[in-house]
Amino acid sequence: MVKAVIVAGGKGTRLKPYTAVFPKPLMPIGNKPIIEILVRQLKVQNFREIIILTGHLGELIMAFLGDGSKYGVHITYSKEEQPLGTVGGLSLIRQELDDTFLTINGDTLTTFNYADLVHYHKRNRTIATIALTKRELTIDFGVIKLDGSNEVKDYVEKPTLTNMVSIGVNAFSPEVLEFIEVNRYLDFPNLVQNLIAAGRPVKGYVFNDYWLDIGRPDDYERANMDIEKLNGMLGIS
Repeated sequence: MVKAVIVAGGKGTRLKPYTAVFPKPLMPIGNKPIIEILVRQLKVQNFREIIILTGHLGELIMAFLGDGSKYGVHITYSKEEQPLGTVGGLSLIRQELDDTFLTINGDTLTTFNYADLVHYHKRNRTIATIALTKRELTIDFGVIKLDGSNEVKDYVEKPTLTNMVSIGVNAFSPEVLEFIEVNRYLDFPNLVQNLIAAGRPVKGYVFNDYWLDIGRPDDYERANMDIEKLNGMLGIS
């Protein structure tokens, strides 16, 4: 059975002052905390074994979710005594990750099908697969392109840049743990760079539906406006 790891140890500094008194994964979206929405989604998609990496005010998450039996899943916890970054905490549970596993940031609101990502990852037999979506960013200025002598070669008014961005959901093979030192701080971008440098191919899985990182105040407000119409798409009630 594929295990799902929810990364919920951050301090949520972008959402202060709310996160000064409770952890970001307990921030409500509609009438449910975001982490409860994630747990319910995972259950609907047949992920029944969930590990939650906690840190800042993690005891509140543990008290709220318990062992997961009320959601029809089994939840265990791993508490970081010191911040370990977005993937460093995986080193503390390496004995439990002996097969393909999923990681999800605890502030992710999405209609993403996690099972599809796992199937894609296994089919490609890669060490890591990153769920991606397209994001456009408009530059609110005229952008000038110069040559080596500062001669203007082009002028583009308020261009829109398009990039593929990570949505905070990933599938890993257990071999990835060889690149994560025990109890050492490590963020996900650094892990990906280390894998590429070691010649280990990393795949991207492109996703085109709804996604928000509620760690940003604007997106948090938008998520609360969108939640009613999303409930059916999320597969939860």
